[in-house]
Amino acid sequence: MDKLDILVVEDEPDILELLRHVLEKDGHMVRTAETGEEALQKLRMATPQLLLLDLMLPGMDGLELCRRVRQNPDTRDLPVIMLTARGEENDVVAGLNLGADDYITKPFSPRVLMARLQAVIRRRHEEKTPAVELEVMRRGPLTLHRGRREVLVDGQLLGLTWSEFQILALLAARPGWVFTRYQIVDAVRGEDYDVTERAVDVHMVGLRRKLGIHGQLLETVRGVGYRFQDTEF
Repeated sequence: MDKLDILVVEDEPDILELLRHVLEKDGHMVRTAETGEEALQKLRMATPQLLLLDLMLPGMDGLELCRRVRQNPDTRDLPVIMLTARGEENDVVAGLNLGADDYITKPFSPRVLMARLQAVIRRRHEEKTPAVELEVMRRGPLTLHRGRREVLVDGQLLGLTWSEFQILALLAARPGWVFTRYQIVDAVRGEDYDVTERAVDVHMVGLRRKLGIHGQLLETVRGVGYRFQDTEF
């Protein structure tokens, strides 16, 4: 298993030390910051391989930091896992909309934390594996390049997060096939991922917004899940 260079941004000393202990015990290199401003300084000095980010920070909060990370060309592809308190669903939704890849609710178990990190590591391996990655899938106005993880809409490059690309590729591979929210999560994140229906819905809203007039290709099947429109193009 790869070991990661991780930047942890957390203002509660006890939680920060727990995170450092758990991560270093597993062999990861850990840098820390207690404010959003300090985190930005450390990101300018060196880009980590993963950002573990508390949303409730003094001064610049985690949502603003996430927004800046995604706007910076040097860090926009950096995997971001949010740390949230229970009951902060609105903040989770806002974070996912800003491009965060995952979230963990506090209090958390070390097992859950490591499962999330392992999912990120798996993605890194997948992105480095050449295999059949040059496969191109065309669905009407959409062209999906699996190897390059790119989507073109009417010839224009679409900016998707890792999760959005995975979901779109999953649905587009089987037009008309209905996927439940849990099937989507299982395919994209793995069966150990603790999901809420809202989290899947947030990704779908983001995808439709980015697809613009072609957002209707992603259909909601009431009470079941989602499917890619089965249309003869």
